[in-house]
Amino acid sequence: MMREVSTDLLTLALKGVDDEFQQKFLKNMSSRAAEMLVEDMEARGPVKLSEVESAQKEILSVARRLEESGEIVLSGGGEEMV
Repeated sequence: MMREVSTDLLTLALKGVDDEFQQKFLKNMSSRAAEMLVEDMEARGPVKLSEVESAQKEILSVARRLEESGEIVLSGGGEEMV
């Protein structure tokens, strides 16, 4: 999924989430990539909430497209897995 989402879009989307979620996300990246992303978020400064929400929706759209194509599996569909 990271290959499908631009760094600019990710930077914008992460500015609107709480620190706990940011840390979870960053821990799943290489330390250098995470460091660069944090630097980008700090350099960007304040952004409009509508821009953040738009970026988050775009990332969700990418995730859904990848799930439909079978490239990723999203949990939480409500269906029990066995």
